[in-house]
Order: sequence, then C-alpha cells, then structure tokens
Amino acid sequence: MKVISCSLSRVACRTLILLSGILVSLGLFAERSAAQPDPDPCRPVRFADSAFVVCTVDLRRYDVRLFWRGPDGDVLGSFSRLKDTPEGSRLALAMNAGMYHEDRSPVGLYVENGKELKAANTRNGPGNFHLKPNGVFFVKGNRAGVLETDTYLKRKIRPDHATQSGPMLVINGRIHPKFSEQSTSLKIRNGIGVKDQHTVVFAISDDPVTFSAFARLFRDHLGCANALFLDGSVSSLYAPALERMDSLLPMGPIVGALRRRP
Repeated sequence: MKVISCSLSRVACRTLILLSGILVSLGLFAERSAAQPDPDPCRPVRFADSAFVVCTVDLRRYDVRLFWRGPDGDVLGSFSRLKDTPEGSRLALAMNAGMYHEDRSPVGLYVENGKELKAANTRNGPGNFHLKPNGVFFVKGNRAGVLETDTYLKRKIRPDHATQSGPMLVINGRIHPKFSEQSTSLKIRNGIGVKDQHTVVFAISDDPVTFSAFARLFRDHLGCANALFLDGSVSSLYAPALERMDSLLPMGPIVGALRRRP
C-alpha cells in the first residue's frame, strides 16, 4: 500500500488521504466490473398469461451465426453436437432456425458464412412457411434484420448468415394480416426479431400460444418492429444459465449466439 506524505495542515492532509482512498476504491471497482462476464442473455418472461423465455443479444458483444452441418459434413441436428464443434465453448444460447425437410435440409433460403447453400423459396404452398408474407432473418457483421422475403430479395443483400421461414409475425410494426385473435390453434412456438440493427431478440413459448399472442409478445412487450416465426411444436432452446438443453427431435438449421473473443 502506498503511503501518502503530506506537508499541508492536518485537516487538508486528512481530506487528501480520504479522496485518494475513494479514487483507489473506484479504480478497483471499475477493474472488477470490467472483469465480470456479461449477464446471461436469457430470462423467463410472462406475457398475456403465458410463459416464455426471451434471449436478447447485442451483436457488438455476441456473434450470431447459423449452423447446419458439422466439420464432418453431417447434419448437426442437436445442441449437444453443436457444443462439440470448435465454436461450442463460446455458445451462449441456441435455438432451431427455421423449417426443414425430412432430410433436415432448409425449406427456404439458407446462407452460412457468406455462402448461399439453399436458394430463396418464393413458391406458394400449404403450411406455415407459405402463409405469406414470409420472411428472412439475416446478419451482416454486427448488424441484423428481418425483412419480408420479396423485400429482402429486392435489396440484394449479401449477408454473412440468413435463414428464411414463415410466416412473418410483425411487419414494420403491424401484426401479420392473416392472424386472428379468435384463433384456437395453440402450439409451442419460437421466433426471432430485431429491436434495432444491433439487437436481436430470440423467444420461445413454454405454454402453447396462438400466432396472434406470439406476434404481440414481439411487438408490444419486446419492442420489435419486425419479427419472424421459426417453427412450432419442434421448437427448442439451449440456454445454459437456465440449465436448459431441449432435445425433442433432430433439428435442421440452428441459430446460435457466440460470445465474441476479447
């Protein structure tokens, strides 16, 4: 401990020593605060009498990526296999990232590490994916977005990562026009939205909910002007701080948030 010598009056000297101690304490506090890890991004949430888990990540602190196949070329299909990859040690959260075929290939657009592995799907058809407008979640650097598929294609975006799914939940602050407040279709659902270009919000319901209730969670409670439905029934979450690693069914694409390296 450094000893402070003082040739001033006794009162002035005591004041100087006191101030020095405060400054040292503040410095130590700042060092401790800087050394502390970020708080876990996932938390339980209640909205409209239903339970959800919501995970919010800042892309300046987290690297959000898509994962489909492992280093061996096989479909990862589970959070445990993703954890075993080279990136697994930095994985803060993950969830299934869109609809897939029986061979677990993506139904729509899929971009990983800047490579388009599956083209955008603009066809009409049955099921939630084709409940248009559907949309695309994409990441480029430390920015992200959710856009209707047609808008995304017109902008000719060249993302680092992207996945197409459907339907859109929230479109420029409006609930999808085909959702009904009177719907009786209740499912476990998961989706993804953006609060701003740097902030991505993941959500999964713990209770079966309607499309309308899920969309309102994103818009009214989470402040997302644009949000995309990822899937229902097979919805799964990896959130280690909540001691949760769902393993319901083999998955296709997975979206994960990695802690950025210092």
